Amino acid sequence: TGRLCAECRALLDYALARLAHCPYGDEKPTCAQCPVHCYKPEMRQRIQAVMRYAGPRMLLRHPMESILHQIHEWLSRRWFKQPS
Repeated sequence: TGRLCAECRALLDYALARLAHCPYGDEKPTCAQCPVHCYKPEMRQRIQAVMRYAGPRMLLRHPMESILHQIHEWLSRRWFKQPS
């Protein structure tokens, strides 16, 4: 793991603080499927940008975690259906 710049460290700290206060706790769906959006809009955009970059690379660097994340995403879609 490399060192993070101040901006990335602030984003990580923000995400960890939000996760620590998530009302779903261990039953949390993926953020894309969650009915409660606990990130500020600006921070949500920043997280989405990070995920667009990191997501495809995760499959190469951490294939098992990537597969588990996809399963979690699929299960979140089934458990936490968005209103139509």
